[in-house]
Amino acid sequence: MEEGEQRDIVGSLAKGLAVMEILAAHRAGLTLSEVAEKASLTRAGARRLLLTLASSGYATQDGRRFILSPRLIALARNWVSGASLWSFAEPIMREVSERLGESCSAAVLSGHDVVYVARVAGARLVSVGLHVGTRLPAHCTSMGRVLLCELPDAELAEFLSSATIEKKTEKTITDPAALTNAIRKAAQDGFAIVDEELEIGLRSLAVPIRDLSGRIVAAINVSTQSARTSVDEMEQNFLPLLSQAAGRIEDYFVVQ
Repeated sequence: MEEGEQRDIVGSLAKGLAVMEILAAHRAGLTLSEVAEKASLTRAGARRLLLTLASSGYATQDGRRFILSPRLIALARNWVSGASLWSFAEPIMREVSERLGESCSAAVLSGHDVVYVARVAGARLVSVGLHVGTRLPAHCTSMGRVLLCELPDAELAEFLSSATIEKKTEKTITDPAALTNAIRKAAQDGFAIVDEELEIGLRSLAVPIRDLSGRIVAAINVSTQSARTSVDEMEQNFLPLLSQAAGRIEDYFVVQ
């Protein structure tokens, strides 16, 4: 950054945004002391920023803990729902959902999570509470593994060492070596299937969406109940349709 540009940077805004990112990574909220430590701020500085976020409606205070408010979710949802790519993609995703009778979603990578940027609910709902703006851990989701699969070795190792790799079910892969292999398998196969690692009874299949340079910029998936569709059936019946849909969405980068 040029020296003149550096002078134009508002340091307090940058610190406030950093605090918002920290709170976003801790859904249960954090105390003033915890925020100050994680943001490398003084307690007084952290207090001013947290109170400013609270007074602006972007955070709430519950006893000693500060928590991001739904206002930030609404802000993000307004942005992603207006993004032209997803306006282009949604009718294609709706076709997939209607033909399979299952939900079809799209996500991008944000920190250690995937963030839903588009979603079409199927006739047979798998889970409730998923919508544009929802964040889920990347390590145990099919879209997350697709989004991570082509990271350079050093970047993937850094991601796995810094992420909170929690066991969501007894099937969740948490061993770093096994998780690396599962993510790299998605690169080899061109898709990822995650079987009950996020939630018992939930299976999902995801494929990447690439820009003109070939870089993976997003992922789309189809989710189903394990009692309804086997892993083999997903690969045989879901994968061709989902891959075709991804190709049509990638056409956006050509025609825009």
